[in-house]
Amino acid sequence: MVPALAIARELRDKHGADVRFVGTARGLETRLVPEAGFRLDLVRSGQLKNVSLATRLRTLADLPLGVVECVRLLREFRPQVVVGVGGYASGPGMLAAILLRVPTLAYEPNAVPGMTNRRVGRWVSAAAVNFAQTARYFRHAEVTGVPVRAEIFSLPPRPAGAGLRLLVTAGSNGALIFNEAMPKIVAQLLEEVPGLTIVHQAGTRRLERTRVEFAASGADPSRWSVEGFLTDMPAQYGAADLVLARAGSTVAELCAAGRASLLVPFAAAADDHQRKNAEVLVEAGAAEMLLERDFNPETLLARLRGLLRDGDRRASMAVRARSLARAGALERIAGMVVGLAG
Repeated sequence: MVPALAIARELRDKHGADVRFVGTARGLETRLVPEAGFRLDLVRSGQLKNVSLATRLRTLADLPLGVVECVRLLREFRPQVVVGVGGYASGPGMLAAILLRVPTLAYEPNAVPGMTNRRVGRWVSAAAVNFAQTARYFRHAEVTGVPVRAEIFSLPPRPAGAGLRLLVTAGSNGALIFNEAMPKIVAQLLEEVPGLTIVHQAGTRRLERTRVEFAASGADPSRWSVEGFLTDMPAQYGAADLVLARAGSTVAELCAAGRASLLVPFAAAADDHQRKNAEVLVEAGAAEMLLERDFNPETLLARLRGLLRDGDRRASMAVRARSLARAGALERIAGMVVGLAG
C-alpha cells in the first residue's frame, strides 16, 4: 500500500492527475488512503492462496461480482490508466480494465509475481518491476526498481573503525521469530563482538515483553535498545553495519542504503516470494539468507557473529547491494503511467 500511495502522490502532485483507489474492506487501505487525501471505493474480493476451502469458494463466488463492480466504477470515473499493485482488489480492477480496453500498468516489487499479477501479466499494457528476472512474466516490462526515499540512496558507506551497529527490523509489526531469539543470544553476542550495539524493532504489540526479556538476559543495557516502531529509517540504516531483516519490501531499502544483511524470509509469505527476493540478493553476493526451517538461537548467533567479525565480507556485501539499487524508480513508474495515458 505504501508504494501505491507514493505513486499516487507523484501522479497527483507532479502531473495533476485525478487518482482514485479501489480496495477491500479488510485491507490497510481503508485507513491509509483516506488519510492521504484520496478517494477509496470498496469492492468484493478475497484470498485464494493459503486459506480454507470455504474461503476459497467464497472468493471465487465474489470475483465476478467484484469485476462487475469495477466495471461500473471505471465507466463512472473513466480513467485513462489503471495501475494494479497486487492485493485482493487488484484482480477485479485489472480484469475490468482489460475488458474495457483501458490501458493497464502492473507494479510488481517481488522477484516472482503474486497470483494476481501472474494471472493478468500477459494482458496488461505494461509492467514496472524491481528485478530483471521478473520481466518475463509480463508484456512490455521495464525494470524500474521500487520507490524508496531519496535520502536512503544518499547514505554514505559505514566508516572503517566506527563502533559496530546491528539493526534488527521486520516492518511495523516486528517479527515474532526475532523477538523470541534475540533475547536468548544478545548477552553472548555483545560479549563476543566488542563495541557492538544493537537496535531491535519489536513491533508495538510485543514491545514491553521483548524489552523485559532483553533486560533479563543480563546484557549491558547501554549497548542495546528495543523499540516498537522506528520512525527514521534513513538514520537507522545510516548507523547500521549489518541488518537482520525479513525479505519483503525491505530488500529494496537495503540495496538503496548499500547495507550488508542477513535475511530470514517469512516462510508463510504468498508464493514464497520473500525467499525468492532473498535469493536474488544472495546470488549477487549482497546478502546472506537463513531459512526459517534452519532458524534457531544457536544458528542465528553463529551467523551474526561471523558477519559482524568479518568487515571485509560486510563491505563487499554492501557494495554489491548498492549495485542492485535503482534510484528514480518513482519518477520512472509515474512516467510509464503518463505515457500509457497518452
